[in-house]
Amino acid sequence: MELRNAAKDAASPAPVSATTAPKTVEINGKSYTTDPWFNVSSTVLSLTSRKLHLQKDHPVAITRKIIESVFPAPTYKYYNEFDPVVSTFENFDSLGFPPDHPGRARSDTYYINKDTLLRTHTSAHEAELFRARASGGYLISADVYRRDEVDRSHYPVFHQMEGARVWDRTKVPNGDLAAAVLADLARLPTHNMKVEDPNPPFHPDRNPLQTAHHTPEEAAAIAAHLKRSLELMVNEIFTRAKAATDPNQTPESASSEPLRVRWVEAYFPFTSPSWELEVFYQGDWLEVLGCGVSQQSLHINAGVPSQSGWAFGIGLERIAMLLFQIPDIRLFWSRDERFLSQFRGVEDRLDQMKAFVPFSKYPACYKDVSFWLRGTSAAGGNTGRGVGAVDWHGNDLMEVVRDVAGDTVEDVRVVDEFTHPKTGRRSMCYRINYRSLERTLTNVETNEMHDRVTKALVEKLGVEIR
Repeated sequence: MELRNAAKDAASPAPVSATTAPKTVEINGKSYTTDPWFNVSSTVLSLTSRKLHLQKDHPVAITRKIIESVFPAPTYKYYNEFDPVVSTFENFDSLGFPPDHPGRARSDTYYINKDTLLRTHTSAHEAELFRARASGGYLISADVYRRDEVDRSHYPVFHQMEGARVWDRTKVPNGDLAAAVLADLARLPTHNMKVEDPNPPFHPDRNPLQTAHHTPEEAAAIAAHLKRSLELMVNEIFTRAKAATDPNQTPESASSEPLRVRWVEAYFPFTSPSWELEVFYQGDWLEVLGCGVSQQSLHINAGVPSQSGWAFGIGLERIAMLLFQIPDIRLFWSRDERFLSQFRGVEDRLDQMKAFVPFSKYPACYKDVSFWLRGTSAAGGNTGRGVGAVDWHGNDLMEVVRDVAGDTVEDVRVVDEFTHPKTGRRSMCYRINYRSLERTLTNVETNEMHDRVTKALVEKLGVEIR
């Protein structure tokens, strides 16, 4: 549930790399034909089979199980094994993304070919589930893929959970949707959290009601059911987080100290009205999730116009980092027993949850790389848009660094930019922080790795090293 900054030529098929793509790739046992849109690195391809949300006793899987416990069957059906390869129609068109939406850009999204990609969000499966009408609600957990920056909180693969609850006005008693929703709300448990919710259920300017599809009473009822459901979820998560991080607390004693949460009006393309839920935790307000009343167009496009309801989305790594006090997102992908052994048995005994204990803090090793951008790119100083011209995007550099150095890179950031006053050519300087999570890197191996990164930047992005 996000909007990104607009990008030029968002759907341009011009290659960002001089590397020739393989004719076919295999992902989870299925073969796919590539074309000039292909931009998936070997590193990312190698992660498509990991499925951390299904790996027993992994922090991501434990987090998933905790959330699922608040949304019980049979009302909610769980979908945890959808394939990550989807069509552009499923990922974008079925959800109403316009053709020029920046999320479609090859700088943001991993394409296998023009019509096929690695899903960027779990909402790619939303229309399919709305059509299926298999249950009153659902939870999807899945690995999702986005080309992004390199730092301690971003990774090209992460895990999302999406939840939805729907009611069919043709099937509720007397066709009274609001009354049916409120009856279900009355059956939900209560909690003792301190909730700040100063705004009305909708506002004509800030947070509009979908007047063509919902009455004020229906929207208010759906919003109330949504908020109670998600309050119960964060109460479960953060009560367990407090008990895990404080050795003097148990889940029972932690639950006796009321949490503070607040609802903040928001904008998301798939819901209206919409909110973010924030939790006051360890002295600060933390944004936990986004949610809202589902856009009725999604139900209409899925062929079920009589359905209405709510939806939310949450990042599992973000919650797991809070639950277990894990400081670096790369740790989730570690196969080191010093990491994995700390969570063994927890999935079946949630009362045994404990905060992560770092093995050690290994020293950082910073290396700079400076280069002129390719002259044939608009970003590099070319004012035209001739054949083969492509704009520079920092995510392309991030992909090269990840593919060469993998998880030995903690972060990458721009430290200098320069445009030559006479030629107009643009120079960039990036600082790469090499730091292993598992051991101390030697100067020799760091220098060798940095040399490989530098050569790959030249070969794949056509830059000129300064």
